[in-house]
Amino acid sequence: MLLWVRAASTDQVISAYAKTAERLRLPGASSDDEDGAARLFLQWLAATEQRWLVALDDITNPVSVREWWPDSGGGRGWVLATSRREDAQLSGEGRALIRLGIYTDAEARAYLQRRLTDAGHAHLHDPGRVGALAVELGRLPLALGHAAAYLINKRLTMADYLTLLRDTSNRLGDLLPASADAEGYGRPVTASLLLALDAVEEADTGRLARPLLHLASLMDPLGHPATAWTTPAALSYLSTARPPQRRWLRKHHPPVTEAEVHNALELLRTYALITQDTATAPLRMHALTARAVRETIPHGTLHTTARTAADAITRLWPRHDHEERELAALLRANAVHLDQSTRPALWQPSTHPCIYTVSDSLTEAGLYQQAIEYDETTVRLSSGIHGSDHLDTLSACNNLAVSYSKSGRLQDALDLYEQVVADHERVLGPDHPDTLRARHNLAVSYSDAGRLQDALDLCEQVLADHERVLGPDHPHTLLARNNLAVSYSKSGRLQDALDLCEQVLADHERGLGPDHPHTLLARNNLANSYSNA
Repeated sequence: MLLWVRAASTDQVISAYAKTAERLRLPGASSDDEDGAARLFLQWLAATEQRWLVALDDITNPVSVREWWPDSGGGRGWVLATSRREDAQLSGEGRALIRLGIYTDAEARAYLQRRLTDAGHAHLHDPGRVGALAVELGRLPLALGHAAAYLINKRLTMADYLTLLRDTSNRLGDLLPASADAEGYGRPVTASLLLALDAVEEADTGRLARPLLHLASLMDPLGHPATAWTTPAALSYLSTARPPQRRWLRKHHPPVTEAEVHNALELLRTYALITQDTATAPLRMHALTARAVRETIPHGTLHTTARTAADAITRLWPRHDHEERELAALLRANAVHLDQSTRPALWQPSTHPCIYTVSDSLTEAGLYQQAIEYDETTVRLSSGIHGSDHLDTLSACNNLAVSYSKSGRLQDALDLYEQVVADHERVLGPDHPDTLRARHNLAVSYSDAGRLQDALDLCEQVLADHERVLGPDHPHTLLARNNLAVSYSKSGRLQDALDLCEQVLADHERGLGPDHPHTLLARNNLANSYSNA
């Protein structure tokens, strides 16, 4: 006897058992008493000599289903249950928990090729894009099956389908429709991905699960720091976003506590809407689940949700990337993903600081080519959104010039720096900190290009302006002083260079500490000055 049961609710289980009892014509089984008929079916399973298998599909509440779990009948019967949950309630009493993951890359590629070939459409298989398609679909068997059917039905190439899939204005339900369920999964992809959400909200006494999911869905599927959601920005957002307990309390938003956030995250982990390998590991959400959740965010709140996530990322960024390189890399990936998935939210009404923080972080990490590509995109987007004279665009141009210089593209850097300085002086005036920074960078660029006298003249002027405007101990002033010492050395004024290098190192150690990259640079410059002298 084989029986498949939808087990998302106890009522579904009881109804399926009762109907089966009637079909088996068990004595006393009646549609007028479903509960009694269901119990008769359980008794029959425990006593029958027949072999049987009962499949309980998609258990959302193990406690409520426990009393309806069939007895194995002395080893003659088996129960196969599926659930998104991974908590201890599903194991024990002879039950073995088996975790089923997504396809491997090789399995996903092989499935798509076999599916298209078997349908007589091998020409739709694209070896150069099948891997990218599998990644976009998160290697989820359900999604791969729907996507393959969509390709076949529409006679669409993988390249064209990828274009549609990557366009976030297209709804997931349109690209993976229920009509493409050729594998008999029995439900649409979007509904399947969010199947556990109703059960989560029933158990969510703190009413934080959905707004937390909204935030997490904007982050990198490969992982984001759980601590993002206990930052002040996130707590403030959650306090406002969670539904009130009573309608008349709609304007009252009691503050959300860190403990409440941890409880909500644990609930989301229990139902596998998010995963986390260890207590300190990044939180992850499957890419398609994240997209399905994003599509449930009300359009009017997406902007606020995105900028809250950006505030949280910025709050976590280490003061100096070299102190926490792994965290910096994780935050970079999340900032980029957040921008791409919500654009133009981080650009309006002004560019969010995390956009520029990514640029600085890439440069500090020595990823110069990535920094150039990122900064070129930033300049293009900022010019299109804000205009070429907007402060945000000027900052983006300055970052691009820095990246050119760091990567060795000295003439490109020099040309752009001169334009950046002229634009800053015209728009902001000569004493604005951003203008000082641009002139400082131009002086360095002159030095790198071998224009030593131009570099020396500008370095002396820039240092004087930094000391006048920002003060003698400001980090930018220290850097300007360090660069003047380098210019002295390159110009052959070795004693001036040595005297200033000693002062610069002392200033850096006092102001930034002995291990800061700028301090290390100052120490290296002093060593070079000793050598040259």
